[in-house]
Amino acid sequence: MIIGVGIDVCPVERFAASLTRTPGLRDRLFTADEQQTPSGASRTGESLAARFAAKEALAKALGAPGDLHWHDAEVTVGEHGRPLLTVRGTVARRAAALGVTHLHVSLSHDGGIASAVVIAEGTPA
Repeated sequence: MIIGVGIDVCPVERFAASLTRTPGLRDRLFTADEQQTPSGASRTGESLAARFAAKEALAKALGAPGDLHWHDAEVTVGEHGRPLLTVRGTVARRAAALGVTHLHVSLSHDGGIASAVVIAEGTPA
């Protein structure tokens, strides 16, 4: 059963400018693994904007509580490059309280906009 759905869009250029303008913002929003590609290169502004959109969409799918920590949701790369969400701490507790057992995420970026959709699936608590 679908417990929640979240969607978010993020203007890539504006987001990249924020990362440049605000020292430490990249580290506050993203884990070390999220900031790098599997080969160890730094992620592009498009890639980070899509990951940010995924975290925002996840918060919306979970009812947008204000106490979620950015590092407690991590966008990872699965088999064949498929994006996955790994949750822990505040995000995992909220998901468990809602009965979420599986999270689906889709990322995209085109035309200067990054977007993400998250579907929270499970059995309502």
